[in-house]
Amino acid sequence: SDGSIRLHQMTSEYPLMQWNDSTKGQPVIALQWALTRPAVFFALDASSNIYIWDLLENDLLPVAKQTVPSEKVVTMTLLGEPEKANGLLGIVLAKESGQLDIQYVKKKWAFP
Repeated sequence: SDGSIRLHQMTSEYPLMQWNDSTKGQPVIALQWALTRPAVFFALDASSNIYIWDLLENDLLPVAKQTVPSEKVVTMTLLGEPEKANGLLGIVLAKESGQLDIQYVKKKWAFP
């Protein structure tokens, strides 16, 4: 609820990494690891900002931020085929009106 993100190992109650105020205080409402690239995850905050983290490129800050300006996004999920090396990864955004928006992610964050 405060915008912090924690990375845990299943065998410990203490986080391996913790990013405080990662969304400038906005609650994180969805977070998901990329299906095709293990070091990448996506976070959606309550202000409809999507943050892309690539831990191999930068483990302190997100490598990109995208605001969805048209309408409030209430949740997101990722689409991809991890067993295929084509590097296709999509984000499905569910908007407050009930509309779904599918966007493809740049290859550099999707390619295995």
